[in-house]
Amino acid sequence: MQKSLKLKFFSVLMSGAVLFASCSSSTLIETNPVGAKLYLDGEPVGTTPYTHSDTKIVGSSTNIRLEKAGYEPLNVAMSRNEQVDVGAIIGGLFVWVPFLWIMKYKPVHRYEMVPLSGNASYQQERAITLTGSKADKLKELKELLDQNILTKEEFETEKAKVLAE
Repeated sequence: MQKSLKLKFFSVLMSGAVLFASCSSSTLIETNPVGAKLYLDGEPVGTTPYTHSDTKIVGSSTNIRLEKAGYEPLNVAMSRNEQVDVGAIIGGLFVWVPFLWIMKYKPVHRYEMVPLSGNASYQQERAITLTGSKADKLKELKELLDQNILTKEEFETEKAKVLAE
């Protein structure tokens, strides 16, 4: 009789542990470059990289907004239907409720942020990688200098590279 009671207690304890552990899902939100401001469902939560956990049910989504100076804001959504959660399935065999959490997030979400067109480093990369004549490249470098996107020193350095090609 004593063993039966211990077995029932252990079974209930294990079922509860599986049930409660399976409700939560976590993911790491990363950006390139790091340090972007992160907003989840419109609320500021910190900067990237950021570990997000929640207990939302299958099919629910979270709106993500990423902002960083010099980069275009990025709006995406992640949905809790990316991977199967085996623990929730096992818990669902004992109690039906965990089937609401049988899906979870991928372990990591990575987002590439796009530089603004006025960003100096972006303009430099663009000027350096352009295909065309030397005259076209020099003309574009001069435009960047005139717009104060490049400093005089950066202009001279890039001009020397173009002329050395």
